[in-house]
Amino acid sequence: MDIEGADVEHAQGVLTVRLGGHGTYVINKQTPNRQIWMSSPVSGPFRYDYQHGKWVYARTGQELLQQVQQELQGLLGSAPQLDT
Repeated sequence: MDIEGADVEHAQGVLTVRLGGHGTYVINKQTPNRQIWMSSPVSGPFRYDYQHGKWVYARTGQELLQQVQQELQGLLGSAPQLDT
């Protein structure tokens, strides 16, 4: 998949995924809270808790990888397969 202006950066526990004109995802671990926080250009901020081997948004039960994959599908028309 080739996206003009795309870039991925990982530094100090923060993963930044820039999708050119489609926006930027920022995903970072919150070790003291045992959470992963995600800021999405599509749906805004989320906090995921580790439950039964998966990162889950407590309000909806949505898994982090499912959320990102669905959003990428909507933004780009296709999405890479994301695995743990």
